[in-house]
This record gives sequence, C-alpha cells and structure tokens, in this order.
Amino acid sequence: MREPTMVVGIHNNAAAGPLPPPTSPPPQALLERLKDYGQEDAFALWDELSPDERHLLVKDIESLDLSRIDRIIRCSLRSQGLPVAAIEPVPESCVSSVEERTMEERERWWKMGLKAISEGKLAVLLLSGGQGTRLGSSDPKGCFNIGLPSGKSLFQLQAERIFCVQRLAAQAMNGAGSVTIHWYIMTSPFTDDATRKFFESHKYFGLEADQVTFFQQGTIPCISKDGRYIMETPFKVAKSPDGNGGVYSALKSTRLLEDMAMRGIKFVDCYGVDNALVRVADPTFLGYFIDKGVAAAAKVVQKAYPQEKVGVFVRRGKGGPLTVVEYSELDQSLASAINQQTGRLRFCWSNVCLHMFTLDFLNQVANGLEKDCIYHLAEKKIPSIHGYTMGLKLEQFIFDAFPYAPSTALFEVLREEEFAPVKNANGSNYDTPDSARLLVLRLHTRWIVAAGGFLTHSVPLYATGVEVSPLCSYGGENLESVSRGRTFHAPCEISF
Repeated sequence: MREPTMVVGIHNNAAAGPLPPPTSPPPQALLERLKDYGQEDAFALWDELSPDERHLLVKDIESLDLSRIDRIIRCSLRSQGLPVAAIEPVPESCVSSVEERTMEERERWWKMGLKAISEGKLAVLLLSGGQGTRLGSSDPKGCFNIGLPSGKSLFQLQAERIFCVQRLAAQAMNGAGSVTIHWYIMTSPFTDDATRKFFESHKYFGLEADQVTFFQQGTIPCISKDGRYIMETPFKVAKSPDGNGGVYSALKSTRLLEDMAMRGIKFVDCYGVDNALVRVADPTFLGYFIDKGVAAAAKVVQKAYPQEKVGVFVRRGKGGPLTVVEYSELDQSLASAINQQTGRLRFCWSNVCLHMFTLDFLNQVANGLEKDCIYHLAEKKIPSIHGYTMGLKLEQFIFDAFPYAPSTALFEVLREEEFAPVKNANGSNYDTPDSARLLVLRLHTRWIVAAGGFLTHSVPLYATGVEVSPLCSYGGENLESVSRGRTFHAPCEISF
C-alpha cells in the first residue's frame, strides 16, 4: 500500500514553485522493470519533479541492480523467523588456547609465517568503511589519533606494523631480496576519497604506493517492512553501506580476488580498522593457520563476563560449522553456563574481527553468499521524504563467511596484548580513544621493562607509560639494544 501522506506532503512543499508540465512520463521500460519488482512507487512523485530532478531519479534507479536487490530483499525477509539449528559450544579441539600453547609451537609458527610472507603468499585486508561518527568525527576511523605520544593515527600504526613484518621476513630469509605485503583497503562511498587523500598526504606511511589497493564496499537500498524502497528525497532512493561482510561481493565485483591470485597470494589476513593493538600480518597466527590446514581461522579472546556485549563463536547443530552468534541472540542461561572441565564459560570465545582465510575459500564465500542472498535486517531510523522514518537496513557481516568453511580453527589471544577497540568518544564507559591509548602504553611499558629498561613518571604509572614505535618492534622482540640499562620518562615514544 502506498502511504497516503506521501504525495500530500510533497504537494505542500512543491506548491511554492510552478509545477513542471506533466507531459513527459517516466521512461516506460524502467517503469515496467520497477513494476516487475513491486517498486513502482519510486516514481510516485514524478509529475512534481523538475527536469533536472527527473534526470537524477532515472540515473539513481538505473544505477541499481534491480533483480539482485529484489532477490536479496525477498530472501532476507523470508529467512526472518525461520528455525535455526540449536547451538553447541565450540569443541576444545578447534581452539589453540594461550595456556596450552608451548614456546616450541610459537617459535615454529612464527618461522612458518615469516617464510610464507617472504614468499609473497600473504595479503592484508583492512575493513575501513566506517566514519568516526561515534568518536565525534566525520573522518574515516583510521585517520583518528588516539592521543599516543607520537600522535600517530590508526592507519599509521597499522602501516608501520606491516613495514616491520616485511623487514622481519626479509631478515629471516637472510636478507635475500625485499619482501612486500600487499594491503587491500575496503572503504565506503562515505570514506573513500578522504582515505585516499590521507594516505597520499602521508606518503603511504613509508610503504610503496603500488602495494596499497583501495576499493569500495557496496550500498543497498533501505526498505520498509513490506520490502519497498524508502525514498530519501523525491528523486533519490535511501541507501546504506552493505555491512563489513560486503567485502566478499566487493572483492569479487572489483576482480580483486583475481588480482590476488595473479600476485601469488594464498592467504588473506582480514581485520577491522578500529583496534589500536591489532597485530597486522601476524606471522604466528599465519603459521598456526598453515599448520592446521584449515580454510578459515579467527583470533578470539575469552569473554570477560556472561553479559558482555560481544558475539561469540558457537557450533551450529551437531557436527555443524562454527559460526558467530551476537550477544542479543544468546539466551541468558546459555550465556552464564560454565564448562565444568575447563572452568570457563561454555560459550566463551569472543569474536574480535581478526580473521585469516585462504584465497580459495574467499572465492567460495563470495559465490555462496551471492547465491544465498540472505542479509541481516537492522531496524533503524532512515532519512526519508517524511523526515526520519523507521525502516530496515540490509547488511552482511564479516563472520557470515564461517558457515561456509569446511574447517575453522580458533586462536586465543590476550585482550591486553591484541584488542584495544576505539568505538566511542572519550567520556563513554568503554572502548574509547583514552582506554585504547592506555592499553597500548601499558603493553609497551611491559615490553621495555622485560627488555631491561627503566621508567620514571610524574603521573601515576596506571595513567601513563611508553609507546614503542612499530618500526622498532612488532611484538616486543629486539628491544634489548634500545632498552637495557636505559631510563625513559613516561609518557614518550621510543623509536630508533
């Protein structure tokens, strides 16, 4: 049913100026196609549009893949409320926990990872479509400076970690030639231009310009609960980014999966931009992944407490695949249940968006998700011709890949070493630039003290610390020559 207020509201606005002559009807072929999919209301206000506005509306509709979007809307609405298989805890055999990991395993995996990196088999994939709106900034999140002594942005910290791993891999191969890790960066229409300019103005943070490839995630129309497009203006369909899981179809449609294959890439390290402690291109994680011979892997941290708002890995059905369920989908009694053998929560492995995939598997996922067309529906306020109206945004998530994996392994890491999320503005209770900065400073302080260094500080040590440049050390290694017997006054940056 068309909303009766829709035309009336626009008539009032339009009455101020002369109406364009209603002589030229909408393009017949396009209107027929819209009717095929029940979306002809997109042209409801055609008679009141100026020639320029009509042109914009036609261009906007022509830019949509109508049959694909129709399939996504129908499949996603139909899948709502369908029964899903019961969830079971992840089998212990699928997880490498910190307490059970031996020093020998770590060293073996580190060397295996560095060898694969030196052979050009690893690419890094950054999910960077989000703006820092919750941080009080309209810039891409990666441009954000969390207040470290160096003043470095998240993008710079990540670029320098890649640079450091390249150097470590070259050294491990006795310096025989240089090593390059290709960095694929997914932006969105809202962040693409600003991200490219930020990298250009900072000279790619010391990396080569041709080892960085930017590409955009897609957008998809926002819909009413009965599946109709919501109009943002009388001549523009409301659209939103298709979620961080849009990376799979974006890699396929931009032919970057083929680009990876041509470069000889076999493994892809995938992560979200808003983690100040992310170990980009982690050789140990890569070595573990290769050693296990799985299609997909994820770093996980132990859930801090039953009500923590994080998605956790589960097994879907008896002997089924591993997947992630959001905290809102986990029943309270299940969330609090304890595994009597381990003493941990039964559902304790939190997803922190640190993933490793084989290139072959990424191809399978892109095809599988495209075939199944099931997106998550999020009820949100959508800008529309009636002001903000409640509607549905369609999204895919990065973890939607896991149900397609024939085999998945989880790799536990410690939050204080690898997870410092930057999601909310300072003054919020958690995941702020301030909390992330302190996590970085505390970790790096422990590295310096372990390497024989000393600290002086004029504010309490819990509120300060030192920052170790990623160009100096990736994970606390090789710091003795810089630190032993030296005293540093916190806060400061330690670099070569």
